[in-house]
Amino acid sequence: MKKVFIDGSAGTTGLRIYERLLCRDDVELLVLSDEKRKDPAARKEMLNKADVAFLCLPDEAAKESVALVENQNTVIIDASTAHRTCPDWAYGFPELSKAHEEKLLSSKRIANPGCHASGFIALVYPLIEAGLLDKNESLTCHSITGYSGGGKKMIADYENEDRNELLGAPRQYGLTQQHKHLKEMKALTGLENAPIFCPIVSDFYSGMTVTVPLFASQLKGSVADIKRVYTEKYNGEIVQYKESVDESGFVSGAALSRKDGMVVTVAGNEERILLIACYDNLGKGASGAAIECMNMVIGAEKTKGLEL
Repeated sequence: MKKVFIDGSAGTTGLRIYERLLCRDDVELLVLSDEKRKDPAARKEMLNKADVAFLCLPDEAAKESVALVENQNTVIIDASTAHRTCPDWAYGFPELSKAHEEKLLSSKRIANPGCHASGFIALVYPLIEAGLLDKNESLTCHSITGYSGGGKKMIADYENEDRNELLGAPRQYGLTQQHKHLKEMKALTGLENAPIFCPIVSDFYSGMTVTVPLFASQLKGSVADIKRVYTEKYNGEIVQYKESVDESGFVSGAALSRKDGMVVTVAGNEERILLIACYDNLGKGASGAAIECMNMVIGAEKTKGLEL
């Protein structure tokens, strides 16, 4: 039985991981009392006792936790932004390529992907890899997400009976084009320039739809080529290509709420193309992805404990 510690179990992602692992018969959860969960000495003891440690912390705190680990056998899965572009860390999206999967399986340091970034990278990486899209292309991306992605404060704001009436409408943010996921989106796809990124939070708990629009002139191929590439790459249980995800012409941001899979599709026409990824910001965009990574490194079934 593997020992697992969640450093930062009080946050949204940490709580979801904790809930998922409670009913597992192949892991033992190492838990600190509320009084000790911020005690460096107590955290250090647990981090070094664990076979797998999840870091669900702000970036600087995650870096501090990594520095506390002296046990060479402890596998760290970091849900923060801190290590996602570090070359020594595996990127926790094994469906991207065989190389990504092999690095994850052999690594003791795994960076869990960002929620918005997961969809963008899933859509763009295969096209650059296949030579259908140049690395120097200028891309745009918009992403609609449920409010749980903003953490406890945003959840409280949205679920407050006396909330601001403006919360009832979608709200765009990241207006300075300095969103923390941009570095990851650029680095993992190999793009020379970060995309123009327009994230939008809306009045539903969880779920996410990421869209990358393209002109046909940006492609070295056709829509049929894109579909072929996605079909060949995304045919597993967790990430799948589907011909359509809409309901009567509408794509809901909550289509895969509470699920841990991801569906990618292609819409539009031969001139103006829409690449779309649907998933849950707390599922494949956060805790579900982290559990998948843990399953792989401990030798469990990849989908164990996941809702698909």
